[in-house]
Amino acid sequence: MDKEDGYVIYFELLGTFSCGSTEEARDKNSALIGRTGRKALSFLQYLIVNHTRHIPSDELIRQFWTENSSNPANSLKNMIFKIRSLLKEICPGQENLLVTRQGCYVWNSAADLRLDVEEFAQLCQKARKQSGEEYMETLLKAMSLYRGGFLSGNDDDWTVPLRRYYQILYLDACKLLLPMLQKKQRWTEVIGICEQAAEEDFSEDIFMTYQMQALISMGHPERALEVYEDFRKTLWEELGVEPAEQVEQAYLLAKGMCQSRMHDRDILALVAEGGEEEGSAFLCTFSVFRSIVALERRHLARSGSESSIVLVRLDSGAVPTTDARRLERVLLEGLRTADPVARLDAASYILLLTGASVENAQAAISRMDRMFHKTYTHSRANISYRIFALQSMSAEWKSKKE
Repeated sequence: MDKEDGYVIYFELLGTFSCGSTEEARDKNSALIGRTGRKALSFLQYLIVNHTRHIPSDELIRQFWTENSSNPANSLKNMIFKIRSLLKEICPGQENLLVTRQGCYVWNSAADLRLDVEEFAQLCQKARKQSGEEYMETLLKAMSLYRGGFLSGNDDDWTVPLRRYYQILYLDACKLLLPMLQKKQRWTEVIGICEQAAEEDFSEDIFMTYQMQALISMGHPERALEVYEDFRKTLWEELGVEPAEQVEQAYLLAKGMCQSRMHDRDILALVAEGGEEEGSAFLCTFSVFRSIVALERRHLARSGSESSIVLVRLDSGAVPTTDARRLERVLLEGLRTADPVARLDAASYILLLTGASVENAQAAISRMDRMFHKTYTHSRANISYRIFALQSMSAEWKSKKE
């Protein structure tokens, strides 16, 4: 749109690249942009991002043409002609938006470029100087501008550091905003921010924690359990790790709320069914494993019997995920149904062998080792393990605390 001394051009770089101050203008320009070649579009975006400075021709040649290009200077001139033609279509009635200077290019001073990334960064900086309600509203305004990663359709090298910069700025702003929204019980906004933040970084436990807490507070613990299961599955498949402790606590709270809604007969049926696979060891989360160990420790104090803790690891020669799943399968099928197993990370597990001495545990794990290599003869992974008597571990830890 026009202003008194020049011309304002609005560009959106967060998410889908677009140009225009109205929905109608953006739709019209999207059709023009869609017909532009990938290289020409990236070239235009580079000029837009660097609109506040003179951009040397040498810099543009280095960025967009390889050393093997036959005539990069001529290619640059052709590209500038193409971009100027595109700008005339995007901004009808405006001439010479891109000006040639001695050895460089610069935007016409009459053109006032407004970029959503710049407004977004300015709002994030502004919020740091504010507090209370004003602080929260400024962050919310910044959130509304973040419609996706920086130039998400452009995979050129020059976009990577900028995409990461704005992503970190956005995720940090989310982490600052969520506790304030939670305090005001604005649950719908909490869930919306968590879902969008997870699109940027699915592995951040803090967003899953806030999302589950919001769903629980809204009376939807069943939905909280669903998002937890999806999160846990993705986390293991992509990174080979388990959710953090705070996510597990939210999970246990949601599960408890679901169970409290059941009738006594339903609860007893669930307890009787157990839910675990018949004939398999009990695979559980680390937090559940710790609770089982605490109960076993009490049992040992009364009975005087023995139990052992075993740490099992795959060496660096293992194939990530593949050998871990193989090891997990061997452990679950080879151990007793009463033996709990928990993942520590992508290449290690912790086991509780109830009623087993260190010598008995040694024999059981040696059997697992042989079973692994017999079943997976082509695997080059080696298994190492450490065995501890649970009762001596407890005594040693108690003496250290004293």
